[in-house]
Amino acid sequence: MRKLKSKKYRIKKKLSEELQEIELLKSWIESQQPERGSNPMSLPDLPSDAPLGRVGNPTLFSRYAGATRFEQLPISKKTKDALRQSKYIVMTDIQRAALPHALCGRDVRGASKTGSGKTLAFVIPLLEKLYRERWCRDDGVGVIVLSPTRELAIQTFLVLNSVGRHHDFSAGLLIGGRKGVKEEKERANKLNILVCTPGRLLQHMNETEHFFCSQLQVLVLDEADRMLSDASFKPAVELIIKDLPKDRQIFLFSATHPKDVKDLATLCLKDPEFVSVHEKSVTATPTNLQQTYIIVPLHRKLDMLWGFIRSNLKSRILVFLSTRKQVEFVYKAFAKLQPGIPLKRIHGKRKQEERMVTVSQFSKNPIVLFSTDVASRGLDFDQAVDWVVQVDCPEDVASYIHRVGRTARFDSVGRSLLFLMPSEEKMLDKLQAAKIPIREKKPNKDLVQSLSKLLASKIVQDPDLLRGVANRAVITYVKSVKKQKDKEIFDVKELPIDEFSKSIGLPFPPRMRFLNNEINNSSKKVSELSPIVEPENLDKDNEFELLPKEELDISDSSEEDREKDPFLTNDTANAADWEGRKIEHTMSPSTLSTRVSKKKKKKLKINIHRPVGTRVVFDDEGNSLPPLARLADINNARAPLDQIQDKKTEYYKKLREGLKKEDKDDKAQYHNRRREKRLKNKMKWKRGNTYEKEEDVSDSEGEAYANRPHKRSKIYFGSDDDDGEIKESKDKLGFIADSISLAEQEAVALKVLSAMHS
Repeated sequence: MRKLKSKKYRIKKKLSEELQEIELLKSWIESQQPERGSNPMSLPDLPSDAPLGRVGNPTLFSRYAGATRFEQLPISKKTKDALRQSKYIVMTDIQRAALPHALCGRDVRGASKTGSGKTLAFVIPLLEKLYRERWCRDDGVGVIVLSPTRELAIQTFLVLNSVGRHHDFSAGLLIGGRKGVKEEKERANKLNILVCTPGRLLQHMNETEHFFCSQLQVLVLDEADRMLSDASFKPAVELIIKDLPKDRQIFLFSATHPKDVKDLATLCLKDPEFVSVHEKSVTATPTNLQQTYIIVPLHRKLDMLWGFIRSNLKSRILVFLSTRKQVEFVYKAFAKLQPGIPLKRIHGKRKQEERMVTVSQFSKNPIVLFSTDVASRGLDFDQAVDWVVQVDCPEDVASYIHRVGRTARFDSVGRSLLFLMPSEEKMLDKLQAAKIPIREKKPNKDLVQSLSKLLASKIVQDPDLLRGVANRAVITYVKSVKKQKDKEIFDVKELPIDEFSKSIGLPFPPRMRFLNNEINNSSKKVSELSPIVEPENLDKDNEFELLPKEELDISDSSEEDREKDPFLTNDTANAADWEGRKIEHTMSPSTLSTRVSKKKKKKLKINIHRPVGTRVVFDDEGNSLPPLARLADINNARAPLDQIQDKKTEYYKKLREGLKKEDKDDKAQYHNRRREKRLKNKMKWKRGNTYEKEEDVSDSEGEAYANRPHKRSKIYFGSDDDDGEIKESKDKLGFIADSISLAEQEAVALKVLSAMHS
C-alpha cells in the first residue's frame, strides 16, 4: 500500500514548483520582450499550435508579442486556469497590444473604444507582478487601483476576484457610501490589493494609523482622463501620487486621452508605452453601434422622451441627464404617469446599497434607468443595453463616447439617441470631426404627447413630492449650462426658461439670482416685440417668425430603422415639427396686413458739452436768493430738525402710554393669580384642622372617615365670583359647628329633666 505523503512535504513541493515557474516566467519575459515603442499587433499572429515557453535550448523561448490567446502569454498556471474557468480564451485588440509591454514591467498608457476589455489588460499584469515578487499578506499594500465611481470600482473588484481566484493575495474594496469605516481601518494594512475611489483612499492615508504604501509595486488609474482632468478628482489624485513611492509601475487606461491628460501623465509615468489600438480606426465608437440624433427644443424634450419610452416598452433603456435634480424629477414625474415599464434612477447622492441593487435589476430586466454621468464610465451590464438616450447634450466629445459606450459592448449591437436643441447643433461638427458617425432622425408625431398639463395636474395633486424638485430641476439645469466652458454650444441666453418651466408643470419659472435680468428675460424675446407687425416693414433686427409648437423638420431616416423602432418615421407628412427651425408663416395675408410695426426705443445719450443747469431760490417776497442763503438761515435750517424731533417725542410718548396700560393689566393679572393661590392654600389648611377636631365620631366611623381620601375643593378661576370656594368651605364648617352646639343643648336638657324628676 502506497504511503500518503505528509502535509509538510506537499507544501514544500508546491513551493518548489512555484519557484521553478517564477524563474521560467522571468527568463521568458526578459528574453522575448518587445522593443520599446513597438506595437505587438503589427507582428504576425502566433499560430495556435506553436510551442510555448522554453523551446529546445534552455535559453530559447517562444515569442509572446503577437499572441492571440491568453495561454500563449508568459503568465502563471493559476492565472491561466482562472481565465479558462471565466471563459476568457481569445484576447481583444487592447489586450494584445498592452499585455506584452505591461508584463515586462513598463508603464502603459492605453486608449481604446468602450467595451474593448481594458479591465483585463491591467488586472492580469498586476497579479503576475505580485506573483513573481512572491508577495504575501505580511508584505502590505502592493497594488492600488483607482476608479472614479463606486460602481466601476465594484465591477473591477469582481473581475479581480474572478481572475485571481487561485492566488493567495488579499484584496479589498474601499469606496464611500458604506458603513464600517473602523473595520476598514483595521484591515487596510493587511490587504495586498486595494480597489478604491480617490476620496476614500485619501481618507485612509490621512486618518488610518500605520497605513503605509512604501512597498507599492503597481498603480492603476482606470478612466484616467476623468481622474486627471476633472476638478472633483484631480486634487485628490495629485495628493495620492505625491505620497506614493516613485519606483513603481503605472497603468493609465481610458476610452479617450485628451491633450491635458497627456501633459499630466508626465508627472507620474516614466517612458510610458502609449497603446491606442483604435486611433487609426474609421470610427471612434464601436462599429455595431447605431447613433442617431433629433433636433428638439428644450421645452419639448420630456414630450419626446415620454413618446420614446412608450414606444419601446420591452427594451432596456439608459437615459442620461445633466443633474441629480433632473433625474429625481423625471423619475418621480414619469412614475406618476405610469408609462408601462419599470423605472429606476441612479446618481451620486443615492446610497451605495440602493445603487448596487438598481444596477443589478437593470442588468436582468427591461427597465428605464435615469442616470447622471455616474453611470457613463466603465459599467458593463450583464445583459446588453438596447438604447442609450442622452436627453441633455454632453459637455464634450469624450463624454459622448463614454455615454454611448454603455451599449454595443464586445460583440453586442446597440443604439443611441441624442437630443439636441437648435442652439446646440454645432456639437454635430465636433462629433463628425472626432470620426463619430451620427445621422439625423425624425419622430412620429402620432407617438408624441404633450405632458405639460398632465405634469401640472400631478404637481397640484402632490406638491410636496414634485413642486420643489421641479423648481430645483430647472435651476440646476440652467446652472449646468451656465458653467459649461464651450460657449459656442452652451449659451444660457438662448434657453427658453419660461417655456421650459411650463413644460414640466410649473406655472412660472423659479427665481435664479445667478442670472442677470437680461438672461432671465431672454425667453421673452418675442413678447418684447409688438404682436402686431407688418411683414413688409420689418427690419432685420426686429425680424422674427411665428413658430408653431407642433412641428419639427428633420431629415429622412432609413426604412430599416423605422421597422425596428416605431417612434421613428419615414413619412414626411406624419413627422413631428417643433419650433426652432425656420418655417413659413401660416397666417393669412389679410391678417398680416392689419399689423403695424413697432419702433425700437431710442437709447438716450448724455451730451457732456451741454451747459449745467442752475437752481434759483426765491424768498417769500419773490426776491431771488443766493444758492447758499437758505442754508445760512438758521431758522429755516433748524425747522426740519425741530419737526423731526417733535415727531420723535410724540412717538415715544404714545409708546410709553401703551406700555403703562399694558403694565397695569399685567399687574392686575399677577395679583389675581397670587390671591387665588393664597386662597387655595388657606382652604387646604382649614380642611386639615377641621378633620383633627372632630371628637364625636366613633372609632369605626373615625377610621372609615380617616381612610377616606381627601377630596380637593373646586376652584372656579373663570367665574365672576372669586369667593366661590370660600363660601363652600364656610358652609361645611357651619354644618360641623351646628352639630356640636346641638349636643351641648341635649346635655343641658337632660340635666334639667333629671332635676325636675328628682
